[in-house]
Amino acid sequence: MVLFVGAGLLYLGAAVLGAVQIGGRGERYRMILNDLIGLAVVLEIGLLVFRSIALGRVALTGLFESMIALTGLFGVFYLVLGLFIRQVWFGSVTGWVILSMMVLTAAVAETARTPQVVATKPWVVVHALAMIGGAALILMSAVSAVVYLVGRRRLKRKEIHKVIGRMPNLQKLERLNLGTLRAAFVLVTIGMVSGVVGVWLEAELLGGAPLAWLLDSKVLSVLITWGLLGGVMVLQKLRRIRRKRVAYATLAVLLWIVFALVGSRLLCATKHDFSEGQAGVTTNSRE
Repeated sequence: MVLFVGAGLLYLGAAVLGAVQIGGRGERYRMILNDLIGLAVVLEIGLLVFRSIALGRVALTGLFESMIALTGLFGVFYLVLGLFIRQVWFGSVTGWVILSMMVLTAAVAETARTPQVVATKPWVVVHALAMIGGAALILMSAVSAVVYLVGRRRLKRKEIHKVIGRMPNLQKLERLNLGTLRAAFVLVTIGMVSGVVGVWLEAELLGGAPLAWLLDSKVLSVLITWGLLGGVMVLQKLRRIRRKRVAYATLAVLLWIVFALVGSRLLCATKHDFSEGQAGVTTNSRE
């Protein structure tokens, strides 16, 4: 609890500094913002380590642990890209996005629960890592899309003084948007394939109803996310959508992946859980 609350407060501080930065005189706070996010990532790593010790296994099979890993990985992506993209708007939007994700993480927080036997299978780890990585890349793509849209709007209004030195080059943002979307599509594809194959291979451990598991609301939501990503890639390749429309499409993908990860848990009945006592998943006593 201490580590989680500490990470949340650090992300809150980063978001506040992000708001100060875009106020006009906050450039000097950029390094402090980076330090806050870096410390929060360290606390989240510590939290995952303690959860893993409590469970006796790698803590990635629950939604709460997955969200912690997602925000932490997103923070790492930002810190790496921050070495090359130093403009204040990039860090500011990142601070807001990561704080929002931390709030959603708090909404699904729970105590550590014993994972199912199936959670020890290699395909589950591959599936979890691929989906977490894909979601983190979608978040980073959304940050670049937001900054791109704001910068483009300001240039159209001839507010050049609000762009130069404060926002990254629009072409760089466009490349970052597309590049992270493509990488996210690859990882989500790996996650989907590994998940589908794994469910069919481990049908007995999952209650003997793989089709019912694959028709779960969360699985279908992730499948829609994958379809949206693929659609954006195809349309962009065919030059049916470019620049601004790609940015808007990225935000649509972000909203849907958030629903797929959190909304399906809070609003819909889902069996996509590898912890003991969940509906649709057998217990250790079945063996």
